[in-house]
Amino acid sequence: MRPPSLTMNLCNLPPWAIASPHFNRNPQPIEIQGVRRAHRFLFDRLDRLSDPGDRAGAFHDYMDVAFQLGHWDEERSALGRKSLRNSYRRYLRGWMFDANSIEGAALKGWVESRIGIPPTFHRDPIEDIHSEAYARYMADRMRAMSQTSAIFAQLDVLYEFVQDELRRTRNGTAAVTLFRGVHDFAEHKVLAETGKDRCLLRLNNLNSFTRCFERAWEFGTRVFEVVVPLSKVFFEAGILPGLVARGEEEALVIGGDYEVTIRRY
Repeated sequence: MRPPSLTMNLCNLPPWAIASPHFNRNPQPIEIQGVRRAHRFLFDRLDRLSDPGDRAGAFHDYMDVAFQLGHWDEERSALGRKSLRNSYRRYLRGWMFDANSIEGAALKGWVESRIGIPPTFHRDPIEDIHSEAYARYMADRMRAMSQTSAIFAQLDVLYEFVQDELRRTRNGTAAVTLFRGVHDFAEHKVLAETGKDRCLLRLNNLNSFTRCFERAWEFGTRVFEVVVPLSKVFFEAGILPGLVARGEEEALVIGGDYEVTIRRY
């Protein structure tokens, strides 16, 4: 069963393939078109750095220069200053505070634009792109994008940096087991029961997970255990230490249809 998806994306694989459980069992690299070539100076520099902390610092420095984020105080207009201050840092922190915020809408919008998978939940369940819930999500997405400069382009580089770092540090590992605490299934659609405490679940197009099983219980009375391809990890907090407040175990995962094991109290 294919999830609802847009007809176009900006990466090397079609949306229905990325969203499928077959992809999760047989991961492939996902590349956002043109990003590594356009920002080859950054990735060439990363190749010369052996320490992960140095690479994280090089990433922040590059983003400040490439998107002029460090020059916000030189702008004459309040709107110009605000658009440069509201960088990828603010949007990641906004997501961690509330995934249904306008910052959350922007991150879901990036997945929809680049990967081609639309959200299934933003404040309310989204049945299709013609629904009122989708219109409200789009309004939040537009508000968020109007408050910053080139946020999708910033997130492009962030994703490619995270993928580059995962390839360097995971020693050829193709997937990782992650956990998500939930109280109910309102944000997710059960497509099929596949066994005792196992199901095929349609996750939202972007989701918070953690590497720590015990920490997942802080967010719900049930825990999803999911094997996630590294290529579907949009962000992992430990790669950019100190950027978000919840801890270094947090990961943001691109959604689709996943085979899930449900852990209960």
